[in-house]
Amino acid sequence: MRLKWPKSSFGDLKSFREQFANLTQAQVFATLKARLKPICHRTLRRQVTAYVPFTKRLPLVEEFTPEEGEDRLYHLVSDYLQRDNLQALPASQRSLMTLVLRKLLASSTFAIAGALTTIANRLRAKLGIKEPREPLEEALDQDYEALDETAEEWTDDTPPEPLSETDRAALEREIADLDAFARLAASFDHNAKGRALLKALGVAFAKAKTLGAPEKAIIFTESRRTQSYLLRLLADSPHPEGIVLFNGSNTDERSRHIYTQWSERHQGTDRVTGSRTADMRSALVDYFRDQGRIMIATEAGAEGINLQFCSLVVNYDLPWNPQRIEQRIGRCHRYGQRHDVVVVNFLNRKNAADQRVYELLAEKFQLFEGVFGASDEVLGAIESGVDFEKRIAAIYQRCRRPEEIQNAFDQLQLELSFEIDTSMARTRAQLLENFDDEVREKLRVREETAKASLTRYEHLLMQLTRHELTDAAEFLGDATFRLRRAPPDADAAIPLGLYELPRRSGEAHLYRLNHPLAEALLAKAKGRDLPPAEIRFDYGRHPGKISLIEPLIGRSGWLSLSLFRVESLDQGEDHLIFAAVPDDGESLDPEAAARLMTLPGSSSPLPGGEGLRPREEALGAQTTRQRVLIERQVSERNARFFDAEAQKLDGWADDLKVGLEREIKEMDRQIREARRAATAGVTLEEKLVGQRQVKALEAERSRKRRSLFDAQDEVDRQRERLIAETEAKLAQTLSLQPIFSIRWSIQ
Repeated sequence: MRLKWPKSSFGDLKSFREQFANLTQAQVFATLKARLKPICHRTLRRQVTAYVPFTKRLPLVEEFTPEEGEDRLYHLVSDYLQRDNLQALPASQRSLMTLVLRKLLASSTFAIAGALTTIANRLRAKLGIKEPREPLEEALDQDYEALDETAEEWTDDTPPEPLSETDRAALEREIADLDAFARLAASFDHNAKGRALLKALGVAFAKAKTLGAPEKAIIFTESRRTQSYLLRLLADSPHPEGIVLFNGSNTDERSRHIYTQWSERHQGTDRVTGSRTADMRSALVDYFRDQGRIMIATEAGAEGINLQFCSLVVNYDLPWNPQRIEQRIGRCHRYGQRHDVVVVNFLNRKNAADQRVYELLAEKFQLFEGVFGASDEVLGAIESGVDFEKRIAAIYQRCRRPEEIQNAFDQLQLELSFEIDTSMARTRAQLLENFDDEVREKLRVREETAKASLTRYEHLLMQLTRHELTDAAEFLGDATFRLRRAPPDADAAIPLGLYELPRRSGEAHLYRLNHPLAEALLAKAKGRDLPPAEIRFDYGRHPGKISLIEPLIGRSGWLSLSLFRVESLDQGEDHLIFAAVPDDGESLDPEAAARLMTLPGSSSPLPGGEGLRPREEALGAQTTRQRVLIERQVSERNARFFDAEAQKLDGWADDLKVGLEREIKEMDRQIREARRAATAGVTLEEKLVGQRQVKALEAERSRKRRSLFDAQDEVDRQRERLIAETEAKLAQTLSLQPIFSIRWSIQ
């Protein structure tokens, strides 16, 4: 059995940084790679294309020209955000809030209108005209759902400044400006980008039809208010049916109705988890898959759901974070997608900055076309999508004239080209390409093995189920049956109805080995007494070819099956041992003996095991040889595992030692400085204070040294514990239980 020794693979964060922060040194990189290898395995899409069929991404760009009023609103708000002094935005969050407002401004007039009103009301509260409500960040988060995630990585160090008397007049002017902007934003019933969406959907659905894909689209927006606008827009369009909303709360009437129907349909099944949030998400996705045509999702919809049945992704709002875009498209462009995925984006003809952002995302990051999308090397080159987002936001914030915008984006493009090229070269040389051939070979073998195993075990499970439920179920094919009567001796309550193997329609109970029904049938079959019998196998009725069996046609012999169990402490593993001897030759290969039992045949009783006794010695000898081989394999496997755990323990101990020694060195430095300060003291009081500080630091250093010795003692105790547990594992209980013996013949 496999030994278990859970232990952190590294020490504390400081010791990790000290040892592995500089990966440009070959030895440091090699050490880290060796320590990560047992716990981290990385496989890229491009490494598995021979075994996992990925479809392509096809870009579709819909350009639009905003109305004069929309364009004026954009420039008014943009100029406002570029002012040197803004009372509306907290100084500590100026950059973050500016980013959010720019994203809402680009989303729709409805999104920015709500935000402007919220900000104006907060300024009135500052003047005492209106009671203050929730913080600005919380207020905007209700509309811009990605704010929490973005705020985690955005930091501003500017402290808030108190409001002076001279600021009050400026604040009143700012409120007036915000009110004017909000009135202008609220005056629009529709947006030019919304009309462009209707046109793009018509083109994209036609493209999907040409590709043979279902006419389904997921539309992503960054704003809840924009989501509501799009719902109104589509309800009065050629695409009014089958619309479903998906956001962080899903509290709208349409979503509640879908959830109620889903809950009633799946009541009493294992589809219902009991978590309303999880079940609501499942209900909305199921509706979109089975009945819906368009899902309008906020950023929350890009996390944790699989939409490979949809092949049309519409970025109504385009995030500046390339990793977030990749996450969006990856909801549909993933394993299991059968069609090329069309990715729709919108371009504002009047906004040079928006055009350059799209150019960077499309050409430098290669997000919207090809098989792979943005490669790991390209996304890794920028280290953080939020960092790239900040660089984009800085250009919007500081550049006003078109030539300034073009120059800033030209410079950013040059920097990105260098960063991406350098990163790709370094990554290929250091890590990824070294393992391509090995990874491909392992994936090929594992894919073939997994396919064969799944098919084989599912087939065996269904055979057993047919045998045990002959009169209690109606079988509708190789993978589906309808349970009419539950087994009387089942421990758990087993629901009646339709059952099917996984990866089918998803509308029935998922039937698998650990399902209560399967467990009950297996327990019943395993507890059945199996007296000696004669089985006549019919190779001619087997649908395939078995090379191991063909030489045995026309021959006969004896076969036994035993269960060999290895137990120790909290672990156990079972092995089935087949032994077979023909009447006219040597023992059969165990694999051939096992394959015999896959053939169709007929059985008859063999009273008293007539004729078995003369062959028992040969069958027993073959069983013993296999048992010895299994024991050796278990021992060798555990030895390898012990070595790996011992190496992990050594690495952890080294990390611990490095961290403590670093702290002791720092204490030495502080003591030297304290002694110099004490010596330099002029008065007796200063010298005494200095000496007390030296003494305190020396006491702390002594404590650190004791901690180092204690840590080394702890490592020794951990090692002793590992050895003791290993010794306990070696005290194994071995048992061999005969299952059955048969007389066989093949025709």
